[in-house]
Amino acid sequence: MARSAVDREADFRRVFDEHHRHVLAYALRRTAQRADAEDVVAGTFAVAWRRFADAPDEALRLPWLYAIAARVLANQRRSLRRLAALRSRLRALPAVPAQERGEFADVVAALRELQRDDQEILRLAAWEGLSGRELAVALDCSENAATIRLHRARKRLAEQLTKEEPAAGHSVGGDTE
Repeated sequence: MARSAVDREADFRRVFDEHHRHVLAYALRRTAQRADAEDVVAGTFAVAWRRFADAPDEALRLPWLYAIAARVLANQRRSLRRLAALRSRLRALPAVPAQERGEFADVVAALRELQRDDQEILRLAAWEGLSGRELAVALDCSENAATIRLHRARKRLAEQLTKEEPAAGHSVGGDTE
């Protein structure tokens, strides 16, 4: 006979209450910071909730939770290694000249003035490096629609950049003295 959602939730709460401190202790012994251990515990119980129908008998629940925690911890460590590698690559890049930093700040300021949809498509294209096809998937539209939206957003960004130039002390038009 199938268990009701209420019974399933009550069983999970009992397992959580009974084993939370053990899983936290497990994670604390394997991480450098308490926040990381708490992230492992949260991830462990999130997976356990999703897979609760597959949970073993009560006698094996704690080892089952430890196995989940080990995988969550491994994922966390992989993420931290990727972050460290990214930081290392970024430190190895040459410093951006002050003039270019100012231009970048101008672009970011102009970007902030656009509508959220325009901001998102420009960020996906420029910062995330998505192609037209990938943009279509990310935006849940056809590739043609994504290409048109990107073109229009770029045009509005260019207009915003030229609009901001006079405020930055640049001259627009042919009148210079």
